[in-house]
Amino acid sequence: MRITTLAAFAIVGLAAGSQAGVALTLGDRAPAADVKMKNVDGRELTIGEVAGARGTLVIFSCNHCPWVKAWEQRLAELGNACKAKGIGVIVVNPNDPAAYPEDSFEGMQERAKARGFQFPYVVDSTSGVARAFGATRTPEAFLFDAAGALVYHGAIDDNAEDAAKVTKHYLRDALDAVATGARPAIAESKAIGCSIKLRAD
Repeated sequence: MRITTLAAFAIVGLAAGSQAGVALTLGDRAPAADVKMKNVDGRELTIGEVAGARGTLVIFSCNHCPWVKAWEQRLAELGNACKAKGIGVIVVNPNDPAAYPEDSFEGMQERAKARGFQFPYVVDSTSGVARAFGATRTPEAFLFDAAGALVYHGAIDDNAEDAAKVTKHYLRDALDAVATGARPAIAESKAIGCSIKLRAD
């Protein structure tokens, strides 16, 4: 997959979706933490319920986005390793499946199974959680520490196209820091991906 192709999808996506809310800033606590969202296994879960003793990772994602697909295996590996680090993980799909049928709940179930997700993949049925976070991209990561404060926000790493050429492992390094009670050396990076296709207000 070529970066030029990925960039084209991102540019086209800017015209779609409704207005997101104001983005969180470092130190903020997770908003909408008590909102129930349907997991791929049928359970209703909240961000608060999946919080880990060491921290909590919230990732906004979907099924159709080529950027998500490029990073997805790395996301699965990072997410699956979080439990042993004491970090809770929840991946949230806020997209309107009317805009992209691939983002349907059934599609989410298939993707979670195919990728071996060992963490919740839930549907934000009103896009209200994404709006509360001020999330604008898929994928977009928000990592909170043990005290519930936002300590990292942004991209997975610096090379969606080729995992072997990554030079800055933003999210992995942030997770390792939070697992030991430390602050991430890099607290923010630019989230690159498709625009979120928010459901109508």
